[in-house]
Amino acid sequence: MPARAKRTPLTPVPTRPLGNTGADVSIIGLGGYHLGLVDTQAEATRIIHEAIDAGVTFMDNAWEYHDGESEKRMGKALARGKRGRVFLMTKVCTHGRDAKTAMRQLEQSLKRLGTDYLDLWQIHEVAYYNDPERHFMTGGAADALLAAKAQGKVRCIGFTGHKDPDLHLKMLSYDFPFDTCQLPLNCFDATFRSFEQRVLPELVRRGIAAIGMKSFGGEANMIKKKVVTPDEALRYAMSLPVAGTISGIESLRVLRQNLRIARDFKPMSPVEMDTLRLRVAAEAADGRFELYKVTAKHEGPEGRKQHGFPDEEEMAA
Repeated sequence: MPARAKRTPLTPVPTRPLGNTGADVSIIGLGGYHLGLVDTQAEATRIIHEAIDAGVTFMDNAWEYHDGESEKRMGKALARGKRGRVFLMTKVCTHGRDAKTAMRQLEQSLKRLGTDYLDLWQIHEVAYYNDPERHFMTGGAADALLAAKAQGKVRCIGFTGHKDPDLHLKMLSYDFPFDTCQLPLNCFDATFRSFEQRVLPELVRRGIAAIGMKSFGGEANMIKKKVVTPDEALRYAMSLPVAGTISGIESLRVLRQNLRIARDFKPMSPVEMDTLRLRVAAEAADGRFELYKVTAKHEGPEGRKQHGFPDEEEMAA
């Protein structure tokens, strides 16, 4: 009887240091929002488990994603002996409410995720022009971040947003001890209201770990319209000075595509990056592939409600 051929182990996904935190994270992270788009818990669990087994350690989520369903799905998947293998992050969605609300959301997130601590807790979606002032008001979300860290319920703290580089710079102007900052980074951003050009250098200067997101533009229209390939888009984003890049993954097909790119990752040279930026500059100039910057389409329901903006149904009426 012939011997079975031995399987060659796959190259694990590479890791990088998360700024000055002492933690290492995979260069690609699993986006929590898209887990709520998967049909069943079983399928979400398969995606999470296959990602972890391939070496993906960075798990992204937020309190408000799909009314908590994304956190619940991730928690159920991690309950099967996987929690210790991941760097678990979720986001607080106060949108200007007080620290008491933030701490209540933290407890809800911990319960949904089935854990007694987070590796990273971030202020979610700084997208409205009075958000920084609200987060840093006395007794605001920033105070909750510090309290949670002091209590050992979170290891690291940060903030996220996709709207305007000015808002990120305003958050940074408070000189708060952020460990991380999550921001949209892709080859289109480089020439349109650019986080890469304006915010990323400031994060590097301050020693704050940058976490990239929206490498495919949020809805992958840049891929669907064949302006760039998945390889080009993801390689560009991961070639920037970031700790990791969060990727929305709603199927095993997309997971395996992104795992291949991450495993085989070789940084683009400065010339390659410049060439790609120039190639897409005309399409980038009006924001059509970054609708999160120029419309309210990507603003979540909690933020809309707290700021008195119409929700999706009201806007469609």
